[in-house]
Amino acid sequence: MTQTRELICINCPLGCPLTVTLEDGAVRSVMGNTCKRGDAYARKEVTNPTRIVTSTVPVDGSAQERMVSVKTATDVPKDKIFDVMAALEGVRVAAPVRIGDVVVADVCGTGVDVVATKNA
Repeated sequence: MTQTRELICINCPLGCPLTVTLEDGAVRSVMGNTCKRGDAYARKEVTNPTRIVTSTVPVDGSAQERMVSVKTATDVPKDKIFDVMAALEGVRVAAPVRIGDVVVADVCGTGVDVVATKNA
């Protein structure tokens, strides 16, 4: 069975309109991309979509910062986004916090750490 998916590439500001043709679940072609990154993005997006998850967590013991921004160190499977957010509920960090500090290791068994993106 042949399917066609229409996407907009998000890898650079060009926002190329992509057309992905799949046959029996496998990518057969990608059209519309102006660079290799667009081809790679389209193939990944239709077979195994992933996202970076961002949030904030409370900081204890800081006179200036009440919250610190955090993100997954790399992308996680799209279907794990709500699990990651649930895992961050109730997480608190103690000051001082530095950019890159691991806030939650191996979140939801994804092999990806949640790290601080700000000093606090």
